[in-house]
Amino acid sequence: MLSKSIVKRDRMHLRLDAASKRKLERAASYAQQSITDFVLSQALEAANQVLKSHEQHVLSTADWNTFCKALDKPPKPNKALKQGFRWYRTVTT
Repeated sequence: MLSKSIVKRDRMHLRLDAASKRKLERAASYAQQSITDFVLSQALEAANQVLKSHEQHVLSTADWNTFCKALDKPPKPNKALKQGFRWYRTVTT
């Protein structure tokens, strides 16, 4: 549940059909929350799931070991990488 000590100044407006509104009101009632708190908590939970799936990457043990080895002993730069660095310096200076 949201803390009552947080000052809430931003607003969002939502248009929905009557059946959807009744469904949200029933669910909020079962959860013993206001419809605002219910909708906000559910929307934030969904947002967290979407953000997690796009911003957090979990590697297998084998992939993690490969990644760490590459960090510890990176390969020597090849011709294409050196050209890329030269190009980057020209466009950023």
